[in-house]
Amino acid sequence: MNDESRALAPTAADHLVDGVRAHGVDTVFGIPGVQTYELFDSLARAGETIRVVGARHEQAAGYMAFGYAQATGRTGVFTVVPGPGVLNAGAALLTAYGASTPIVCLTSEVPRAFLGRGLGHLHEMPDQLATLNTITKWSTLVSHPTEVPEALATAFHQARSGRPRPVSVAVPWDVLGLRAPAAPVAPLPVTSPVVDPAAVAEAAALLSAATNPMIMVGGGARHASAEVTALAEHLQAPVVSLRSGRGIVSDEHPLGFTCAAGFERWADTDLVIGIGSRMELSWFRWPDRPAGLRTVLIDTDPRQIARLQTESAPVTPLIADAAEASAALTEALRADGPARPDRTAEFTALKAGVAAQIRDVGPELEFLDAIRAVLPPDGLFVEEVCQAGFASEFGYPVRAPRTYLTCGHQGTLGFGYPTALGAQAAYPDRPVVSIAGDGGFMFAIQEIATAVQYGLNVVAVVFDNGSYGNVQLDQQRLFNGRTLGTTLVNPDFARLAEDFGAVGLTAHTPGELGRALDKALAAHRPAVIHVPTKLGGSASPWKYLMPASRAE
Repeated sequence: MNDESRALAPTAADHLVDGVRAHGVDTVFGIPGVQTYELFDSLARAGETIRVVGARHEQAAGYMAFGYAQATGRTGVFTVVPGPGVLNAGAALLTAYGASTPIVCLTSEVPRAFLGRGLGHLHEMPDQLATLNTITKWSTLVSHPTEVPEALATAFHQARSGRPRPVSVAVPWDVLGLRAPAAPVAPLPVTSPVVDPAAVAEAAALLSAATNPMIMVGGGARHASAEVTALAEHLQAPVVSLRSGRGIVSDEHPLGFTCAAGFERWADTDLVIGIGSRMELSWFRWPDRPAGLRTVLIDTDPRQIARLQTESAPVTPLIADAAEASAALTEALRADGPARPDRTAEFTALKAGVAAQIRDVGPELEFLDAIRAVLPPDGLFVEEVCQAGFASEFGYPVRAPRTYLTCGHQGTLGFGYPTALGAQAAYPDRPVVSIAGDGGFMFAIQEIATAVQYGLNVVAVVFDNGSYGNVQLDQQRLFNGRTLGTTLVNPDFARLAEDFGAVGLTAHTPGELGRALDKALAAHRPAVIHVPTKLGGSASPWKYLMPASRAE
């Protein structure tokens, strides 16, 4: 800050920026508008201590913060104007809510004198705070600069404590520029529920009695890779992942199972352990619940137990951090006896059989193979709502947590490319590949300009079948071949990328895609690889994501 600004009391915007820095934030994504001018000026005066990445659409700004948080495990931050800006970013907030991802939305409001009067002030919503409270874990409206430090500290604490989720802080237009001293509030400690020894003992007794236990992992266990692996090895239990859980136990490990491989063990499972998981496979996707199946659920959110508990499907809860609870269970089991006999040969053969079986999905897996062959182990892969994205949930090998980024159960079309840009902003030296269909990529195609402007060297692979493919296939199947609203007219994506200043390439085969990806990564520039494809003609990936009943 210059000497003149230092002589004055800080503005509310200055308190926001100071608080963001105090919480270790190095990047803010956003788009300025009249209600947030003061915030952007304060960010400008902060200089290089905080990088500001300007998006071309508010939704993309939110997704960039989401991608940053997904890739790092830290809190992502973005800022948009109130009203329509908040609503445009709402899809990203809802995605972060569903995927248990900590992001902070910094926004504004109409001037205090007009709040709640419904006069139609610029960007006024009937009740913005009430709307935000439906898609965030916690939201607040600040009315004076002195309230900012505590509000921001609470926001970051809420975003990260318990079940991580998005939060928002709104400072009205006329408050952001007000000056007043305010005592800083240090980051509040984030704690987890203390592991209950009695709950550990109860769960360990169930595990000891189980013959064929299975572990299901979700995003809440991404920091617990070592502890989950140790537990699985002691039990010789397959670790099954879907979306956010991918890579917690590497697919290369004998006990690392995709959902397709895991279903082959489902019928024989007598106990399932959920670790940081919504257990979507067991209550929704997989039919034929094994008779007498017991469930142990490790989660920091006690409400998750209530959601899953039913009279016919009792749940034994262990409310604790995934790493701490997994380690405590392993310790208890080791005290009770030696590790179970090794099942590597059995499980390796099972996984090889499934790997051969899923090849009927066809070209999507071959293209995913080409990406996996080129992308190094630390490279980040961002899925999308498209045929290749669905196939990647079981057909793309993942070796480490937070290298497969996903929108989770929200299935938000178009999230992938801006999410990848946020991941690249977090890790500029790691390769990031985003896949998308032609329909989804067009949701955020303008962000190629953002990638070029800020040097976010994401490689976007666009599978172009000229349609909203999954919907069109469903229409054809359900309505005697009739389709409506699913056929698309597209640009030449490679040429369009060049017009933006990015690298534009085209690939028609998996081999060509591998070579194009090599070239794109070597260029160290944003790139788009256009892959024209045909729709249908192979088995649907959904047969492995929603398998049919095998009950006789």
